[in-house]
Amino acid sequence: MTTTSANEAPVVDFASLIPGQSFHILDKVELETGEAVLTQVPIAYKTWGKLNEKGDNAMVICHALSGSTDVEDWWGPLLGPGLAFDTDVFFIFCANVLGSPYGSASPVTINPETGKPYGPDFPLTTIRDDVRCHKRVLDHLGVTQVQYVIGGSMGGMQALEWCFFGDEYVKNVSAIATSGRHSAWCISWGEAQRQTIYSDPNYQDGYYSPQNPPKQGLSAARMSALMTYRSRNSFETRFGRKTSKTNDLAPSDAPLDAFHKSNPPITDISGKSPGAPKVFSAQSYLRYQGQKFVNRFDANCYIAITRKLDTHDISRGRGSFDDVLASLNQNALIIGIETDGLFTIAEQYELSEGIPNSEMIVVHSFEGHDGFLLEFEQMNKHLSGWIRRCTPELFDGVQRAGEGKVEESKKSLFGEAEGADALMW
Repeated sequence: MTTTSANEAPVVDFASLIPGQSFHILDKVELETGEAVLTQVPIAYKTWGKLNEKGDNAMVICHALSGSTDVEDWWGPLLGPGLAFDTDVFFIFCANVLGSPYGSASPVTINPETGKPYGPDFPLTTIRDDVRCHKRVLDHLGVTQVQYVIGGSMGGMQALEWCFFGDEYVKNVSAIATSGRHSAWCISWGEAQRQTIYSDPNYQDGYYSPQNPPKQGLSAARMSALMTYRSRNSFETRFGRKTSKTNDLAPSDAPLDAFHKSNPPITDISGKSPGAPKVFSAQSYLRYQGQKFVNRFDANCYIAITRKLDTHDISRGRGSFDDVLASLNQNALIIGIETDGLFTIAEQYELSEGIPNSEMIVVHSFEGHDGFLLEFEQMNKHLSGWIRRCTPELFDGVQRAGEGKVEESKKSLFGEAEGADALMW
């Protein structure tokens, strides 16, 4: 759904991009910072499967920074009968975090005190705020126990925070491509991305018009982020020094379409130009991804969530980091991506070595951090095996012809699978 008037760009209703969402309104949310209390707080969520009579067969899936409640979109090959997220066995729940544009309270939702969107006045929220809100929704739905909490990247941060509701409530946790505390490296990348948004003249200190948002800044921030989500070998293998099939892969109104689209002609030793200026495939890919992102995300929301990530530290107010890890009693599966340059494999080993009842799995991929959203076969294999080892009794009496098959991923709006788009380069 979009709204528009003459001579104005369309305004995207971001929440409408996710089909079949439900909403629960929390009367009041006291934020961890103590600096604000939100009222009439919408929490968007989706569910799959059926909650049993005891209310104890829940599986919580936690989304990443730019993800949504639509697990079918970004982790679809893992969702369904006989798969890791088995809809014949579990009541599967995914809720949208505070600050995201996809339905929960955020800079694009209405502040009930003013009747206008919060914009840059939306307060700082933390991962702990998110999981506390999401638990209240589970309480409303009648969930009495959570068998599994699973998430990658920012979702992995949430998964770790769920542990602190206790092992009688949350039984098993899988934290994937994440950390127990946000590193200086990640904090710095987040700051660099925010600065690109701030530098866009349209940003206007966050009080920008919905019809004229800081698209160039947000697009550049997304390009910068994408470089941290992949690896050098991923780009070299896919693009090398290939030039793009067309100089107009992105729509003609792309904010960067005319910005350094071609470089000054390069001359050879004789002073002659070797040909028309080139646009390399890697450049076209980044421009395309930046443009796609600004059509589905909001700049103030991006700032809100990256600031949220900066606060992440499971030991905050709880004691030393090592002691806090050692206090976790849940069965834990820690999954790291061997080429992850953002949440390094060392950080995954830190978690697995510190949590008493943990297993460590390394996913082999040259895709970097995004491997957890791209290596579906490996992810399904490792998660399915672990789930069946931890709770074999849940699968007793489940009638079906065989185990589920991981289908080829289609194009994802909120994840990293590109479907036919991958053939453009």
